[in-house]
Amino acid sequence: MKIYTKTGDKGTTALFGGTRVPKHHIRIEAYGTIDELNSHLGLIRDQEIDLSHKKVLEFIQDKLFTVGAIMATDPEKAVLKSGKERLNIPKITEEDIQFLEKQIDSMNESLPPMTHFILPGGHQTVSFCHIARCVCRRAERMATQLYEISPFETSSLSFINRLSDYLFVLARKLSNDLGANEVKWIPEKL
Repeated sequence: MKIYTKTGDKGTTALFGGTRVPKHHIRIEAYGTIDELNSHLGLIRDQEIDLSHKKVLEFIQDKLFTVGAIMATDPEKAVLKSGKERLNIPKITEEDIQFLEKQIDSMNESLPPMTHFILPGGHQTVSFCHIARCVCRRAERMATQLYEISPFETSSLSFINRLSDYLFVLARKLSNDLGANEVKWIPEKL
């Protein structure tokens, strides 16, 4: 398989199903941001963190490929006239979302209560989590914009939303595990 196809040289790319759209199309922006997020998660997974976190991140990365595939599919080409699915794309399930919620709850149980907003930073690995969280929020904004134009399964939106929460709590958990200082944001009084 050749890496370069030359089919995108004029600024278009193909969706699953064959439809060509401009590379700046909201659909491309949405799943491209999911891909960017996935790369940031790989960076976090490459850090010296507990193996259980690495396994959860690998699970999430797999699910992000599913979200990206859903967004990269032309909805008009995804289903045959008979109603049967033309493309064999997995789904994001309620169980996938609940898995993230359980991970969040489990990590939260071992953390001190939050009394203030927290400034990102304190340790490189923690900072990577905060960057991924911000990219996740951007992916969510892009996904909801795409959803308004071309609806897809809402479970993908829920998964992305929960993932940003997971990344915030993971940053706190890693701060705790690594002995990093969480700097509270206390607004200056004028």
